[in-house]
Amino acid sequence: MTELIHNATIDTLLERRSIRKFKDEELSPEIVATLETVAQHAPSSQFLNDWSAIRITDPDVKSQLARIGGQPYIAEAPLLYVFVLDEHRNAAIAQAKGVETGDDAFTLTSSYRYTQAQNDAVLALHAMETAAYSLGLGCVVLGSILNDAAALVDMLNLPEYTYPVLGLAIGKPDQEPALKPRMPRSMQFFDNEYPSSNERVLAGLDAFDDEVHQYYDLRNTERPVDAFSNQIAVVAVDDSVLSKSVVPLAERQGFRLDR
Repeated sequence: MTELIHNATIDTLLERRSIRKFKDEELSPEIVATLETVAQHAPSSQFLNDWSAIRITDPDVKSQLARIGGQPYIAEAPLLYVFVLDEHRNAAIAQAKGVETGDDAFTLTSSYRYTQAQNDAVLALHAMETAAYSLGLGCVVLGSILNDAAALVDMLNLPEYTYPVLGLAIGKPDQEPALKPRMPRSMQFFDNEYPSSNERVLAGLDAFDDEVHQYYDLRNTERPVDAFSNQIAVVAVDDSVLSKSVVPLAERQGFRLDR
């Protein structure tokens, strides 16, 4: 195996793990300012700055998010954000410059802008997460808040041309989970083109299945985690995702994903 190069940044990223239990300690204003400023320095497609983040400080709102996500620890996070793809601000800027936002010439609501804004929000969240880990903090990314995205939109008063992307909980860790196994690089990194056969794509899967099956998640220390391929087989036929279609709510928020 090729030996890795190590420095403080690389080691922070290699040691990254989700933290779901935090110490009951507030984070300083300096930490909050640092994390938010780092997020603002993430890449942004065409410098549109087309994301925003809602800092959740109200205990009632935290509790509602925990109910939506089905994860009680969300309500206990000392610092909690919901990242949002945001073309509302840019639409307001364009409108102030005389652009008519109601006709077909207005393209900030197109599927391309939607996906690019979503990418920008994720990049900003990841920058914040990495900065938090570098400060000795712990984080967990919260896709679960999208279990009821419509309720989230209403709860956070998200205006037209916005859509929630992910949540991020941050605090001082009060647990030490084991590092989750990672797929062999050969299964995720390819040269010049995608492999032409599934045999090549799946080379290394058996060994990865064994490694995952030996991993014990702190959320259920009584039994090992299911093999990776078994997890995929279950998720592949999980019809609960059909009720979470993005399109109806995105259209309600003013996006035109058919364009």
